[in-house]
Amino acid sequence: MTIYSVKNTIFLFVFSLIFLACAKEQKRTPIQTNELALQEETNVQESLIHPEEKTIETRFNTPKNYTRIPLEATHFGTYLRNLPLKSFNSPVKYFDGREKPNNNVYISVVDMEIGTRDLQQCADAVMRLRGEFLFEQKRLNDIHFNFLSDGKPRYFKKYANGDHSYKKFRKYMNYIFAYANTASLRLELTRVVDIKDIQVGDVFIQKGNPFGHAIIVVDVAKNEQGEKIFMLAQSYMPAQETQILVNRQNSQLSPWYKAEKGELHTPEWTFESSDLRRFKE
Repeated sequence: MTIYSVKNTIFLFVFSLIFLACAKEQKRTPIQTNELALQEETNVQESLIHPEEKTIETRFNTPKNYTRIPLEATHFGTYLRNLPLKSFNSPVKYFDGREKPNNNVYISVVDMEIGTRDLQQCADAVMRLRGEFLFEQKRLNDIHFNFLSDGKPRYFKKYANGDHSYKKFRKYMNYIFAYANTASLRLELTRVVDIKDIQVGDVFIQKGNPFGHAIIVVDVAKNEQGEKIFMLAQSYMPAQETQILVNRQNSQLSPWYKAEKGELHTPEWTFESSDLRRFKE
């Protein structure tokens, strides 16, 4: 065999190895890459959710490196974290029994009756949760909400006239819903100057013209750097069950939102961080 033949043989052998190696290293198509990214995103979201659990705190994990803000047992936030939830994938129902289509708006539904009248809308749901908490804590003197007409509070104790039953409380709340709205509720709340100070139980609220909107913070967590995230719940129009909102802007973090200055985009309304308010204790 000549030197020339040997060189050709070696060349062909090396070329074959390179060809085989390249053949094994298949490149991912854009479709495959998108599918993998979607699967990874889905896996991240699923790791945050325990569908079989029945409360906000137990159904939704915090993302990696975040822990829930500690709260006292009698704190409004503790009540909100322990709100009962309907079975996972349950639809939101309107006051008349119709189902609200879930166009990537909500991920869970609070298990609380809302009556059969078109009353418990956005601000009403916030007041309902606050009232339920105070009633459960037997803080009856603290149950009061302002009317829109005169800006004055209507107290449950006076309305009840000695009947402090839950049935009477529910009648009182419907009475409030009929004469209060986002504008009157907003005036009752104190402004939270810095979004970084956000707490469970705070409210994002706009009075609007002719309509406003209000949503309530039902959980808060933070990381070692002190950066906070939060979860939101709302009712809407017409009157409907209270629902835990998804985060369309960050599906990997959803249903959590980052506490950042500027616009807050929720599925059915856009707020500003300056819209954050708090109930007076």
